[in-house]
Amino acid sequence: MSPAIVPCLWFDDQAEEAARFYTRTFGDGRVLATSHYPESLDNPSGKPRGSVLAVDFEVLGRRFTALNGGPHFVINPSISFFVHTDTSERTDQLCATLGEGGGYLMPPGTYPWSERYAWVEDRFGVSWQVMTSKPAAAGPGIVPCLMFADAQHGRAEEAMRAYAAVFPESRVVHIERYGADRGPDGKVVHGRFVLAGQDFVAMDSHEARGTTFNEGLSFQVMCEDQAEVDRYWERLSAGGRLGVCGWLKDAFGLSWQVVPKSISAWLASRDTRASDRAFQAVMGMKKLDIAALNAAFAGS
Repeated sequence: MSPAIVPCLWFDDQAEEAARFYTRTFGDGRVLATSHYPESLDNPSGKPRGSVLAVDFEVLGRRFTALNGGPHFVINPSISFFVHTDTSERTDQLCATLGEGGGYLMPPGTYPWSERYAWVEDRFGVSWQVMTSKPAAAGPGIVPCLMFADAQHGRAEEAMRAYAAVFPESRVVHIERYGADRGPDGKVVHGRFVLAGQDFVAMDSHEARGTTFNEGLSFQVMCEDQAEVDRYWERLSAGGRLGVCGWLKDAFGLSWQVVPKSISAWLASRDTRASDRAFQAVMGMKKLDIAALNAAFAGS
């Protein structure tokens, strides 16, 4: 069985506000769970005891986590989200709502790849590429896009193939390349690939962006058991850098969280003493140990 891969959006203290905004904006969204910082001890982010830690929510069939992690990281356009719409009117409506308090990286208009398209950055710093078209395959109407720019420029194809080798049910679907008249010959204009049965997009940007991947937007790998945690921790971190609390950076600088599926239930439990124990156990780990976390939650 393939693990779910869930985008995690890092905020200072806007997780609840952002989750409400996205579920309302896209129309069919719902909040799945809300977890809180421990009430019985301080936390490394300096947030008030008992305040909101994370909100898990779903829009257009795509699950997200909004995390109140503090001011340490800021989301940037190196990772954006394609949103497919049925009509130009729906594209304009979404762009207008998403753009309130934000701005456009590419204004609404007709482009060679879509009759109506815009790249908009919302008030929370998350960027969306909204376009009138059908998704590449049946599935969520929101697709993460990885932009390889600056120091990572030219590595989109390498990364797609590397990621497809890590996860089951994965493959590179299609690569459109630059010609000599359009950009760096042979580099990726638009690449579609599937990871663990989920659609992704990658592209090389030959323009200087001044930004690259950071912890502001990471991907959670939701694992069934310790064997999966061990496998993805080892394979994703190869050539990269290990972090704490299940976080790592891969060889391309992309941040991942390798976590058990049950972590949300532990941290969002109404038994605050149990969730506090689980949180404290997570804080003391690098690679997560499911048995130790389960024991901490149970108080054994």
